[in-house]
Amino acid sequence: METDTQARIAMPRIGDPAPDFTAKTTMGPRSLADYRGKWLILFSHPADFTPVCTTEFMGFAKASADFAALDCALLGLSIDSVHSHIAWVRTIKEKFGVAITFPIIDDLSMQIAHAYGMIHPGASDTAAVRATFIIDPEGIVRAMVYYPMSNGRSVAEFLRLLEALQTADANKIATPEGWQPGEDVIVPPPATVEAAEARAGEGYDYVDWFFSKRSLAA
Repeated sequence: METDTQARIAMPRIGDPAPDFTAKTTMGPRSLADYRGKWLILFSHPADFTPVCTTEFMGFAKASADFAALDCALLGLSIDSVHSHIAWVRTIKEKFGVAITFPIIDDLSMQIAHAYGMIHPGASDTAAVRATFIIDPEGIVRAMVYYPMSNGRSVAEFLRLLEALQTADANKIATPEGWQPGEDVIVPPPATVEAAEARAGEGYDYVDWFFSKRSLAA
């Protein structure tokens, strides 16, 4: 039987539709539907005016043009009010010289945080852990990454992962560990014995029937 705690930390799975929401943000109302047709990175932070979160928000802000170039919007969230978010954003601009150019959701009700499994009672009953969701243009969850409250995320990794997802979708391939744009990609392995026998002669960078790479260069 499912316990209370298990029910509270239910979360979407990769390949599921992202939970719908409509919320107040620092840039006016936002809903999941507003991002239909483009990629979205939705990320939570434990609280405003905390040092690790401040570094993360500055990191996302500094990379916002890179995300935009990949047709990806950014959307932050914490269980703080819009007024708290506004004060924090103003402080970041004043003290660090970094403008936060993406909206931050006011989730005082914790409805969105619960829907996305951002509240982990073992960490805190009232603060969201560092959860990050990559949602595709069809509203499907394509990746999710969780960090503890004590450690900041790598914004560069989310840029890399986003481009890897887009590359895999566009070319029907997979990407190896640590793949960077421009590097060779993995060809899907054959599905039949006959195709496996033929693989060595197909012009790929062949290692074995199940492992071949190719360049995406024209």
